[in-house]
Amino acid sequence: MKFSIAAITTAFVASAFSSVNCKPTPYMQHGPTSAIVYLTGPNATVSGTVTFNQPDPHSATQIFANLTGLTEGKHGLHVHELGDLSNGCASLGPHYNPFNHTHGGPEGKQRHAGDFGNIIANADGTATLSLTIDTVHLSGPFSILGRGVVLHSGEDDLGLGNSPLSNTTGNSGDRSACGVIGCKLHITTSENPVLTCNLDASIA
Repeated sequence: MKFSIAAITTAFVASAFSSVNCKPTPYMQHGPTSAIVYLTGPNATVSGTVTFNQPDPHSATQIFANLTGLTEGKHGLHVHELGDLSNGCASLGPHYNPFNHTHGGPEGKQRHAGDFGNIIANADGTATLSLTIDTVHLSGPFSILGRGVVLHSGEDDLGLGNSPLSNTTGNSGDRSACGVIGCKLHITTSENPVLTCNLDASIA
């Protein structure tokens, strides 16, 4: 009895996938819904995470930051254009600014897409931030996946200062910590991991 190699291969692949519980979910058709970036500094003092949740491509994005090792006070936090860490935080490029706006705060009419304003550190160096913003997207032509996030050493003046840097960086000082935004894996149960990343999807 002769068997087609293609038929045998197809049957084997189908059998293998049938044993894996990997069912597509509706949101996977629209691209990723969650992303995360791990921030670290040059001297490893500053560390933490920033997570991004966008339930659907047309909704605002929820941003949560949890950092440690900061100096007390306000620190600018922004999305930068590149995801290149070949020269540390310095090679992440300027602020991500697809619409060629001037720098501003997260509630300003003029702002870069990833202008998150300031995160405020306590005396013990810990800081948290919760923000919902409509200029950040996880899918489509303006996705922030693969771009950088930078924490700065000083306060972001939200574009309202007198410094020449106010309109570009908020005059927020050196780059204290950074990382590259990637897709996040959601674990619903130990047996059913759900990938929230479909990089081929675009906004419908």
